[in-house]
Amino acid sequence: TGGAQAVRLACQFASVIVLSRLLAPEDFGIVAMAAPVMGFVGLFQDLGLMQATVQKKHITHAEVNALFWINMGISALLAGILILAGPLAARFYEEPGVGLLVAALSLQILVGGAGGQHHAILNRRMQFGRLAILDSASAIAGLGVAIAWALVDPGYWALYAGGLATAITATVMAWAASGWRPGWPRWVAGAGGLVNFGAGITGFNFANFFARNLDNVLIGRYRGNEELGLYDRAYKLLLFPLQQVTNPLSRVMVPALSRMTDEPHRYRHAYLRVAPLLLLVTLPGVALAIAMADVLVPFALGQQWAGSALIFQALGFAGLLQSLNNPSGWLFISQGRSAEFMRWGIVTALTSVAAFVIGLPYGAYGVALAYAVSEYLRTPLLWLYVGRRGPVGAGDMARAAFPFVVGAHLAIGLLWVIRPHLPDAPLSALILGTLLSYLLVIAFAALFEPGRRTLRECLRLLRRQSVIAV
Repeated sequence: TGGAQAVRLACQFASVIVLSRLLAPEDFGIVAMAAPVMGFVGLFQDLGLMQATVQKKHITHAEVNALFWINMGISALLAGILILAGPLAARFYEEPGVGLLVAALSLQILVGGAGGQHHAILNRRMQFGRLAILDSASAIAGLGVAIAWALVDPGYWALYAGGLATAITATVMAWAASGWRPGWPRWVAGAGGLVNFGAGITGFNFANFFARNLDNVLIGRYRGNEELGLYDRAYKLLLFPLQQVTNPLSRVMVPALSRMTDEPHRYRHAYLRVAPLLLLVTLPGVALAIAMADVLVPFALGQQWAGSALIFQALGFAGLLQSLNNPSGWLFISQGRSAEFMRWGIVTALTSVAAFVIGLPYGAYGVALAYAVSEYLRTPLLWLYVGRRGPVGAGDMARAAFPFVVGAHLAIGLLWVIRPHLPDAPLSALILGTLLSYLLVIAFAALFEPGRRTLRECLRLLRRQSVIAV
């Protein structure tokens, strides 16, 4: 899974860097305008039924078959809604290209719906090798198609073509790898409980949609597609890769933790081994990105995107805490607490929307900064809420996360202080800054027993991989 994620991240960074040089900010702005429409409709495509298939301890072919046909029926309905919504989106943004793009995304909805349960089956079986191949191949296919299209016909349709190629590759390979084939549509009694569980997941996704997309809508509507393009590139360059680190781990952790719910000690031990490792891997890199955003953004995207640097920096502070907070979903889902998960999603949505409105008068930078502040305010409330039940308490997570979260903030301060002494060459400065950031976080973590425990775990994993490689 880690290897596949490395491929996906490489493709994501390559996409951001190469396509940012081939396409104009306006092209990304049009795609970003269409993304909330697609995201909103897509909330109802899965209905949480993939997670229901993964989480349930015992499931039958008939139950999965019923869920498959529910997914397909909903996908067909949503595809029709997208086609009808195209003209409305074009009128709202006063941009005809948005309407055409929204209508064309209906095909992507249908393709994704056809492979949802097949992905869930592979995940439930913990066939991570096959999933890794599938993810890698679909990411490479999407990147290749997008770049080839952009070279021939630069424009936002290159981004659409890449997304569609990714979806088609993933679905075809999931059917081949899972070996599962649906039968005729038929309802079974056991499907009702799965649908109820999925409803809680859908409720969270519905609320979370606003927290993730209303910023794009507001900036696009009131600040224009160029400023939205700058915001979108900053978001993609930082927060999206962080999500791509967490999401594959979710694929591993949710089925694994779901099998341990009757063994609280083992459950707690597993979570508190993985979550701090995630922080160790991600937070020093985020700290470097925040401290040297004015170097990193032009170096990665080109000088024409220098206006994204401040936005990128503000979003970085949100990214520091999202690496800590996003894995809380593993606890909600694996413990069957989908209704509580939905309620927390509503809290997140309301506070995020308030932050977007407060920051909007100050432009995209104001929105990013207000969102980061809201993430800091929500974090203690989240862990008090999720930790009130289940094997992992708020105190457990605070002790495990403290060395890495505080160490990352100290690394930001150190890098700001020594910036004048770093090399002038951007690449050299970024490499040296990255090394210093990781060294400082590791040194600070080593002062605390939870931090030392995570560092020892990391060394054990590295030695094990070395032995396997030999």
